[in-house]
Amino acid sequence: MKLKISERALHRLNSWIMGALIVALAGLLAWLSTRYTVEADWTTAGRHSLSQASLKVLERMPEPLAITAYAREDPELRALVRKFVSRYQRARPGITLAFVNPDAAPDEVRNLGVSVHGELVLRYRDRIEHVRRDSEEEFSNALQRLLRTSERWLAFLEGHGERSALGQNGPDLGQWADQLKSRGFRFNALNLGETRAIPDNTSILVIAGPQGMVLPGEVELMLEYLDGGGNLLWLTDPGPLQGLDALAARLGVQFPAGTIIDFAGQLLGLNDPTVTLITTSLYGAHPALRDFALTSLYPSAGAITAQAGGEYKTQTLLSSGKHTWLETGPLQGEVGLDEGQDLKGPLTVGVALTRDIERPEGENARTIHQRIAVIADGDFLSNTFIANTGNLELGLRLVNWLSHDEDMITIPARTAGDTQLEMENITLGLFGIFFLVILPITLFLTGVSTWWRRRRL
Repeated sequence: MKLKISERALHRLNSWIMGALIVALAGLLAWLSTRYTVEADWTTAGRHSLSQASLKVLERMPEPLAITAYAREDPELRALVRKFVSRYQRARPGITLAFVNPDAAPDEVRNLGVSVHGELVLRYRDRIEHVRRDSEEEFSNALQRLLRTSERWLAFLEGHGERSALGQNGPDLGQWADQLKSRGFRFNALNLGETRAIPDNTSILVIAGPQGMVLPGEVELMLEYLDGGGNLLWLTDPGPLQGLDALAARLGVQFPAGTIIDFAGQLLGLNDPTVTLITTSLYGAHPALRDFALTSLYPSAGAITAQAGGEYKTQTLLSSGKHTWLETGPLQGEVGLDEGQDLKGPLTVGVALTRDIERPEGENARTIHQRIAVIADGDFLSNTFIANTGNLELGLRLVNWLSHDEDMITIPARTAGDTQLEMENITLGLFGIFFLVILPITLFLTGVSTWWRRRRL
């Protein structure tokens, strides 16, 4: 009997010890969860984790980044700010976050220009940037602006009916210019008839499809700008060059008359054959297009032929498919390829030109690497078409390359691609039958069976 009592006590003691160990283990795991976190992002677009583009930007920031959040004593808001910033802190430990109550520091808020409750002020080296939305795109773009060591000025030629960088009409470039501005670029309208000079701080001269004649004196200023090693983005449209023939001759490019016809757009529901569709296989092997896998659209595109063996090294950026051709006849009624008259594809739509120029600088010489991009279509960056597939990102990549900032990759906006469950009607019907009929009947029968067995005991 004593032996049985001892065994019972031993089992009871063992149970208490096991229970205590389980509780201690649970407490230890709970404490560890406050010190270390493990997260997994199962969303389709990975919208709850940083993109590779953002991670690469963080890799280029070796010095500490200080973030100040101007938010009132609102626990819910401050928790959201901490959660958003923590994604960047996990990727790069040298990021600090501090909170300031704007009501307690009105002078500081006014001097910094803080205008939004919960606004973030980023400080890196001697530069400051503001973030007003909890968006990876906006935050990472602010990091890009902090990394730029100098201002990048884009001069948009005007005075001849060009596409306006400030305009919001369909043919204008306002939306593209706004995206450039958000990434740290600055731009101004350049009327050479008034200024009679291209500013020395111009990083890129943009010529966006003049509709009127450019005066010979203005063209001469552009040629002088090129002779000095200036970078150029030239967007042309089918038709006359409006006095820019000397510029084309200097660059060694020609623009055959006609508009590219491409029926591949019908795959996307486009009924206009003058819209050229350029897919991954049609992009050139160029640094500006590295890992670029988006389709881009070019309404009313022309073709370019580049002179080989000139002073510029020429690389093809964009080409149309083999099924396309350059229509030289009127774009009326049904159009077809006229053998011997129309040029068959593939056709070059965009080219990149580069050369090295030696410029004297005191007793020494400095080498300038000049970059030029010529695209035989200006509509693809217009407000009407900028949102189509990869047009915007392509336009940003070109500017980054022209300004020698090709390592300043574009931060894509995150979209939630898995917020809705889409199924075929048959699958939805089967789910409905299971949850509304089979499952309730099964639970009912299980309950009746359990009740019946207990009654018989």
